[in-house]
Amino acid sequence: MTQTAGFFEIEHTADWALTVFAPDLAGLLEQAARGMSTLSGTALQPGPRGVQELSIIGYDPEHLLVKFLTEILHFEQEEYLGFEGYTLTLHDLTLTARLISAPIASQQKEIKAVTYHNLQIQPTPHGLETTIVFDV
Repeated sequence: MTQTAGFFEIEHTADWALTVFAPDLAGLLEQAARGMSTLSGTALQPGPRGVQELSIIGYDPEHLLVKFLTEILHFEQEEYLGFEGYTLTLHDLTLTARLISAPIASQQKEIKAVTYHNLQIQPTPHGLETTIVFDV
């Protein structure tokens, strides 16, 4: 069985890089957020969950991806919230996101920023793929 969505870390000389793939752009955004959380080793506190809602407009898919991940980083760094559930809806390049959140219990590594370094979302036979480089 072929995996249709996911992510994996790739070796990168300076920062961290993550290759992300999914059947469509909404799936790619979700896998990128999940992958970024996994890279940073984010663990959430048990207990009640909250909901955060976002609306983001991008001028191209790459811009939308960076803006979405940057919003996630903002919640992690400023609000100390992480996410475990993602409901993403796209209309053209407008993203509406409903995110299930919880306070962060621990985080092993800090990601400072999402970069545009060589960022290009490519079509594949199974959907879309990209490699995201994070500044750490």
